[in-house]
Amino acid sequence: MPFSQACENNKEPILAELKNIFSDSQQVLEIGSGTGQHSVHFAANLPHLTWQASDQNSYLTHLNARIELVGSPNLLPAFGLDVTLDWPTSRISPMLDGLFSANTLHIMSKAMVEAFFNGLGQALSTTANVVIYGPFNYQGQFSSDSNASFDQWLKQNNPESGIRDIEWVIKLAQEQGLRLQSDIEMPANNRLLHFRRC
Repeated sequence: MPFSQACENNKEPILAELKNIFSDSQQVLEIGSGTGQHSVHFAANLPHLTWQASDQNSYLTHLNARIELVGSPNLLPAFGLDVTLDWPTSRISPMLDGLFSANTLHIMSKAMVEAFFNGLGQALSTTANVVIYGPFNYQGQFSSDSNASFDQWLKQNNPESGIRDIEWVIKLAQEQGLRLQSDIEMPANNRLLHFRRC
């Protein structure tokens, strides 16, 4: 079963923030659930939520295997979601009031990031919390040497990927009625961005 050491390292710091941000939420969609390590951990520790995992179809077999093996009653089976295609609205609750995504925007192309925000703008309820975790640049500058090296590695694998400028991400969020509530420093030169639609 696929395993991410980064997920193991960051799940507790992220959970500490989610407990506060999602305290009044009911339905959370996770985009890019990957190995499922975050899904099973957050669902188990946030029992008031219904947690819906999702990812591209090629990841679903292993993702759902982990969910079935160690999942919680409030963790739903993952479904396929490609942000560039029509989102599976029949699988997404009309009461969706939370969205979480970790380490995805720098993997996506810029067009995919734009599609990500357009899709969540249509899927979210009128009052919703959005949490995005990962590395970001500020005013076009890397926040650390390690992030600069990571960005170079990303582009070697896919020239359309790369660490995104936070100003651009905030602009895309604002276009969907989302306002930045907090930008939280996290371990390993990552950030946790909390947006709210209100």
